[in-house]
Amino acid sequence: MAKGMGRRPKVDLDSGVEDMTLLVLEWLGEQGVGAMIRVDAERMRDGQPAWTFAASGGPLDGGIRADGASVAECMGTALLRLREAGLAVPF
Repeated sequence: MAKGMGRRPKVDLDSGVEDMTLLVLEWLGEQGVGAMIRVDAERMRDGQPAWTFAASGGPLDGGIRADGASVAECMGTALLRLREAGLAVPF
Protein backbone atom coordinates (compact mmCIF):
# COMPACT_ATOMS: atom_id res chain seq x y z
CA MET A 1 0.00 0.00 0.00
CA ALA A 2 1.40 3.37 -0.98
CA LYS A 3 1.75 5.97 1.73
CA GLY A 4 -0.55 8.96 1.55
CA MET A 5 -3.07 7.31 -0.79
CA GLY A 6 -5.88 7.79 1.72
CA ARG A 7 -6.71 4.08 1.80
CA ARG A 8 -7.15 2.34 5.11
CA PRO A 9 -5.42 -1.00 5.55
CA LYS A 10 -7.65 -4.04 5.96
CA VAL A 11 -7.44 -5.37 9.50
CA ASP A 12 -8.62 -8.81 10.62
CA LEU A 13 -10.62 -7.96 13.75
CA ASP A 14 -11.02 -11.64 14.62
CA SER A 15 -7.29 -12.41 14.71
CA GLY A 16 -6.97 -12.11 18.50
CA VAL A 17 -4.33 -9.40 18.18
CA GLU A 18 -5.65 -7.66 21.30
CA ASP A 19 -4.58 -10.72 23.30
CA MET A 20 -1.02 -10.29 22.01
CA THR A 21 -0.72 -6.56 22.67
CA LEU A 22 1.48 -6.79 25.77
CA LEU A 23 3.76 -9.33 24.08
CA VAL A 24 4.10 -7.02 21.07
CA LEU A 25 4.95 -4.06 23.34
CA GLU A 26 7.52 -6.14 25.22
CA TRP A 27 9.10 -7.38 21.97
CA LEU A 28 9.28 -3.82 20.62
CA GLY A 29 11.03 -2.70 23.82
CA GLU A 30 13.58 -5.49 23.36
CA GLN A 31 14.26 -4.10 19.86
CA GLY A 32 14.92 -0.62 21.30
CA VAL A 33 11.54 0.76 20.23
CA GLY A 34 9.57 2.83 22.71
CA ALA A 35 5.88 2.03 22.33
CA MET A 36 2.56 2.59 24.06
CA ILE A 37 -1.15 2.03 23.66
CA ARG A 38 -3.76 4.25 25.27
CA VAL A 39 -7.47 4.92 25.33
CA ASP A 40 -8.87 8.45 25.24
CA ALA A 41 -12.15 8.69 27.16
CA GLU A 42 -13.06 12.03 25.59
CA ARG A 43 -12.70 10.68 22.05
CA MET A 44 -14.71 7.61 23.12
CA ARG A 45 -17.55 9.86 24.37
CA ASP A 46 -17.44 11.78 21.07
CA GLY A 47 -17.75 8.56 19.04
CA GLN A 48 -14.24 8.89 17.57
CA PRO A 49 -11.56 6.16 17.44
CA ALA A 50 -10.46 6.15 21.07
CA TRP A 51 -7.50 3.75 20.97
CA THR A 52 -4.03 4.99 19.96
CA PHE A 53 -0.77 3.10 19.44
CA ALA A 54 2.47 5.05 19.13
CA ALA A 55 6.04 3.84 18.62
CA SER A 56 9.41 5.42 17.85
CA GLY A 57 13.12 4.85 18.20
CA GLY A 58 15.33 1.84 17.65
CA PRO A 59 15.28 0.66 14.05
CA LEU A 60 12.32 2.89 13.10
CA ASP A 61 13.28 5.84 10.92
CA GLY A 62 10.37 7.88 12.25
CA GLY A 63 7.44 7.53 14.55
CA ILE A 64 4.43 5.32 13.91
CA ARG A 65 0.90 6.05 15.05
CA ALA A 66 -2.25 4.00 14.62
CA ASP A 67 -5.77 4.79 15.82
CA GLY A 68 -8.78 2.51 16.09
CA ALA A 69 -12.25 2.17 17.52
CA SER A 70 -11.15 -1.00 19.36
CA VAL A 71 -7.92 -2.51 20.62
CA ALA A 72 -8.08 -5.06 17.80
CA GLU A 73 -8.48 -2.41 15.11
CA CYS A 74 -5.76 -0.22 16.61
CA MET A 75 -3.22 -3.02 17.04
CA GLY A 76 -4.04 -4.62 13.71
CA THR A 77 -3.29 -1.32 11.97
CA ALA A 78 -0.20 -0.81 14.13
CA LEU A 79 1.20 -4.22 13.15
CA LEU A 80 0.65 -3.45 9.47
CA ARG A 81 2.47 -0.13 9.81
CA LEU A 82 5.34 -1.67 11.78
CA ARG A 83 5.80 -4.32 9.08
CA GLU A 84 5.67 -1.65 6.36
CA ALA A 85 8.46 0.12 8.29
CA GLY A 86 10.59 -3.02 8.13
CA LEU A 87 10.00 -4.54 11.59
CA ALA A 88 9.08 -8.21 11.32
CA VAL A 89 6.92 -8.42 14.45
CA PRO A 90 6.69 -12.17 15.22
CA PHE A 91 3.06 -12.12 16.41
